[in-house]
Amino acid sequence: MDFEWNDSQPIYRQLRDRVVAMMLDGVLREGDPLPSVRTVAAEYRVNPLTVLKAYQQLVDEELVETRRGRGMYINAGARTLLLRGERQKFLDEEWPRICATIQRLGLKAEDLLDAASAKSAKLDSRKKER
Repeated sequence: MDFEWNDSQPIYRQLRDRVVAMMLDGVLREGDPLPSVRTVAAEYRVNPLTVLKAYQQLVDEELVETRRGRGMYINAGARTLLLRGERQKFLDEEWPRICATIQRLGLKAEDLLDAASAKSAKLDSRKKER
């Protein structure tokens, strides 16, 4: 699996964010086990301690639980907790920049809605082609 590491953020944080994205996308669901530390370390060619640090961060955030001798599992309610946090993070950090760009470009709400509708229609047509 090819994955480009971003130099502006620690690898353990990028691994944590990748697991979070998988949870939000529904690839990993409540009760599912996380891939083993060794498997992830080998797949991404990183130190197992780096993977463990990423997983520990998920445990600290109460998104994942450790089951002694069995591994780590996604907690019930983890996706809901993540959505709440990620939505707030988006509104606090990304939305102000997006709003500033919208104002700078003189875009109107209907421009944005039209663009969103066109994008949605394009995605729908791709799904039908499969």
